[in-house]
Amino acid sequence: MLPIVEFRNVDKSFGDNHVLVDASLSINKGETITIIGGSGTGKTVYLKLLLGVLRPDSGSVIFRGENLNNMNDKQIVSMRKHIGMLFQGAALFDSLTVAENVAYPLREHFNYDEDKIAQIVAHRLDMVGLAGIEDMMPNDLSGGMKKRVGLARAIATDPDVILYDEPTTGLDPANTKRICRLILEMQHKLKVTSIVVTHDMEAAFTVTDRMALLHGHRFHFVGTKEEARASHDPIVQGFIRGEMDTGDG
Repeated sequence: MLPIVEFRNVDKSFGDNHVLVDASLSINKGETITIIGGSGTGKTVYLKLLLGVLRPDSGSVIFRGENLNNMNDKQIVSMRKHIGMLFQGAALFDSLTVAENVAYPLREHFNYDEDKIAQIVAHRLDMVGLAGIEDMMPNDLSGGMKKRVGLARAIATDPDVILYDEPTTGLDPANTKRICRLILEMQHKLKVTSIVVTHDMEAAFTVTDRMALLHGHRFHFVGTKEEARASHDPIVQGFIRGEMDTGDG
């Protein structure tokens, strides 16, 4: 089976700042992979490259067998309907209701009538445990509820891949466990591929099938969570135990 996402020898720099150098990673359909690494190691750049927001200086980003380098802007926008994203701060539009926030990508990518949109919105909110809050405004929601509305929006288009950018940041232990449970449920119920960027190692070990450690501008370690725990590599162990920041600045 071909990987659903492939980074092949990707380089990305900003001026003299080399963020990714010869970075390669393959992600299989249906798995959850956690990308870990210190501040400045390129985790967010990785997500932006996959979304086509940034283009690599060299190398290839392959999604569903297609090279993003060969896509024009219109094709990139169309490709994004297959990718859902839960942003670190949920990134809800304050002026829109919960229903309008969840419906946003549906209106962006599809020509559904309003009844169908309302049906999808209600179903996705129910999936994240927030049935019936369509008319609420983001300012009326707790931090945990905002994250779950953000997740409902991320899954609205029935994506192949969900990107989670620091999904547990700022949450209390109860909401952290709830978000971790939802990540696992989305993988099981929707058969999606999940890519989780996080500093939260407890959450990472809870949800992930494999881990990829960014260090030294490339993927220094890729393996199962069992392999990560058993690794004798001091960089891997130091990061897992929180004893070192693998960041480059």
